[in-house]
Amino acid sequence: MQTRNPFNSAVVVNPLMRDVDALFRELTQPMWRQAPRERTPAADILESESGLTLQLDMPGLEAKSIQVTVEKDILTVQAERKAEPRAEGVNVRRQERAFGTLARSFALPDSVDASKVEARYEQGVLTLTLPRREESKPRVIEVKVQG
Repeated sequence: MQTRNPFNSAVVVNPLMRDVDALFRELTQPMWRQAPRERTPAADILESESGLTLQLDMPGLEAKSIQVTVEKDILTVQAERKAEPRAEGVNVRRQERAFGTLARSFALPDSVDASKVEARYEQGVLTLTLPRREESKPRVIEVKVQG
């Protein structure tokens, strides 16, 4: 849906265009003015009878730099991508690859057994397996026939 900007009737306000404009401003800003900042990795959340699986895009990291913690039913993933050192006399003409902290937190449902969370990092994707508690797994109840 498009609406007109009341301050300038020639400008159409569109949320997508506003986001694209903000991204363009960020990418064209000189890198020396951009401080490292915390970024949020993209995540997929998959559910099955056995539990949940989280997949987070975290390319270009070493597995030892990734920290996964669970505290009070909050699962937090953090990692830091450090800027690569440049040789003397080498000038950066353009730098679009981000560095700084990657972090994301998830509230775990009561059905997840937080003590059994497993993590695997492969080809830039962190996969977290969150099994269900035994008592929360669906179970089949046999119907007995009397007769």
